[in-house]
Formats: sequence, structure tokens, C-alpha cells
Amino acid sequence: MVQLLESFIEYVLLLDALTVEAVLAVRHPVLTNAMTSVTGLGSVAAGLVFVGLFYLAGWREEFLVTLIALSLTGAVVAVLMATVQRPFPAQPVCLTEGAGTPTTSFPSGHAAAVTAYATVARSSGTLPFKTTAALAAVVAVSRIYLGTHYLSDTVAGVALGVGSVLLAERLLDRVDREALFRVLSR
Repeated sequence: MVQLLESFIEYVLLLDALTVEAVLAVRHPVLTNAMTSVTGLGSVAAGLVFVGLFYLAGWREEFLVTLIALSLTGAVVAVLMATVQRPFPAQPVCLTEGAGTPTTSFPSGHAAAVTAYATVARSSGTLPFKTTAALAAVVAVSRIYLGTHYLSDTVAGVALGVGSVLLAERLLDRVDREALFRVLSR
């Protein structure tokens, strides 16, 4: 069993290395500018804006699920980054050192956040799922392209984003959502 796990990890690391090589081979200034522009949609600041917009628009379900999912995601990402401390891929375009946030690669919090938005949109009668999912995919790819994450970091972030929304929905099934919304609205 241990050997199977070691073989799996070795395979994942090989895929990560091959992905980095492919990205470095296709990097272009125009594409780098585009990726740098879109990647911010997965940031903490963007998350606060989206949660605020959901609240102001009166989208109670989307507001509650997103708020809880992003809170869960943020906590898990912070713990994993501090614990795993995986270095960035070679030749990153931008780093966040000095920003007061963990500067390690695993997992991708940006990918987790945008995947959470897409997962919320999937269940929403208001949010455009296809557009949100497409933007989430572009942001996830941007993290790899910009060299801030390996492929496996981003895949882990995507899984975390889906899982956080599923958990948030289960937690909300156990409470009076209207009462919770009123408490959060004070």
C-alpha cells in the first residue's frame, strides 16, 4: 500500500513538472497580461466583493452558502499552506511575499474560491453557471500559467472549492437560514 501511494505521488510530481515545462514554453507577454488580469477574481478581496454583492442584491441563499464556503476554504487553505509549505514552481510571474499571507504553493486558494463560486452558481436560479464555470476554469489555469501553483495544487484547490460548498450547504440544512441571515444582517 505504501509503495502504491509513493508511486502515485511520484506520478503527480512528474505531471506537475511536465506542466511547468509546457507553461514555460508557451508564456507570452500578451497572455501573461491577460492571465494576470483575470487571476484576481480568486483573491480574498474579490471574495469580499462577491459576498457583498450577493448580500446587496438580496440573494440570500447565494450569500449564505458563499460566505460559509469561503470561510471554510480560507481556513483550510491557510492551514495547508502553513503545514505543507510547498515551494512555488520555477520562474513564477508574481509572488505575494511581504503581503502578510502564506507564500507557498499548496493548495490554490484562488482555484478553491472560484470553484466555490461556480458550485454555488450551479444551484442558483440567479447566477449564470456556464459563465461562472468558464471564468473559474480560466482563473484556475491562470494560477498554473503564472507559476504560483503546480497543476496538483490547482486540482486540490478545485476539490476544496466543491467540498466547501457541499459542506456549507449541509451546515445550512441544520439551521434556520432566515434567522441566520437576520443575525448576519445586523
